[in-house]
Amino acid sequence: MSRPSPELRVLLDATLAFYDGRAEAFWAATRDHDVAQNREALLSALGAGGPWTLLDLGCGPGRDLKAFAEMGHRAIGVEGAARFVAMARAHSACEVWQQDFLALDLPPAFFDGIYANASLFHVPRASLPTVLSELRTALRAGGVFFASNPRGAGEEGYREGRYGVLYDWSAWRDVVSAAGFTELSHYYRPTDEPAEQARWIASVWRKT
Repeated sequence: MSRPSPELRVLLDATLAFYDGRAEAFWAATRDHDVAQNREALLSALGAGGPWTLLDLGCGPGRDLKAFAEMGHRAIGVEGAARFVAMARAHSACEVWQQDFLALDLPPAFFDGIYANASLFHVPRASLPTVLSELRTALRAGGVFFASNPRGAGEEGYREGRYGVLYDWSAWRDVVSAAGFTELSHYYRPTDEPAEQARWIASVWRKT
């Protein structure tokens, strides 16, 4: 389990409080977002077989958690915001563990795939290598890791009440590769915009 400094703890706690205070509004705004492409990117990399044991990291109110479960997979959520935990359990009927990125306690070599959609950018830059190492440990041999993050040029700080780090592709690739993952693919979203204008970077990795 990671042990963050008090300063880093304050950064993440403020973000969790932001989501707890706006949980219903966030759910109303995001429940119909179409991210099937992202779920399929993870599952395609896992290949034939399954059903898989999947971790939805930062699962929020449980939209993707439910989608994975309805496909027949064992989907487990991890979420730090208490209100989201309750909503995700009710919406998906899946296991949801209340943990946050700076206090993860995941079983080793347990998951076939880890899905981090619009979540890991909230990890302070100083803590990201530790978090990625913990995720790698939680994956089985050859397991797959998916991440989607808003795109930027290295900005770090509070934006609209939430703490985040906005990576460009080169910086994100370097930090994930250094954590022991091999890139399988990456793409930009939304797909109907030129890549240089797209606001999100999605990437798929295998544990090495």
